[in-house]
Amino acid sequence: MKDFTHFDGHGNARMVDVSPKAETRREAVAAGEVRINEETYRLIRSGGCKKGDVLTVAQIAGIMGAKRTPELIPMCHPILISGVQVELRLEEAPCRVEIQATVSCTGQTGVEMEALTAVSAAALTVYDMCKAVQRDMVIDRIRLLHKSGGASGTYERKAEEA
Repeated sequence: MKDFTHFDGHGNARMVDVSPKAETRREAVAAGEVRINEETYRLIRSGGCKKGDVLTVAQIAGIMGAKRTPELIPMCHPILISGVQVELRLEEAPCRVEIQATVSCTGQTGVEMEALTAVSAAALTVYDMCKAVQRDMVIDRIRLLHKSGGASGTYERKAEEA
């Protein structure tokens, strides 16, 4: 097992020095979901939520979350992100909002945390916009699906784990 990189030899927290790393094209894809009830599903689908278009606002929140990741996660490097795509899909059976985020850059460190933060921010926004009609929503299964670039190469989550 690899050592944790965010601690020095004395156990103190540190930000990893990525300056020796080569710049490469990097991409990460993350996903998650918000489990909702039928009433919330119908409100989102019909556009009947009082706060507005839930899926569009959550999409924008996800993009903003990816861009603000180093402000939220203490040891994340500020990265010049090349692109962020956040997709939300309403599923009827079982009722849920599925979220997927893809983040890319050319840089010295990966964008996994940015993709995961995008999904998290989008999911939290769905919750915030719908909490007036349902308080027992569940944000679930936030996970990395894919990452490529850098010295560690490509990671693909196995289909049975996806």
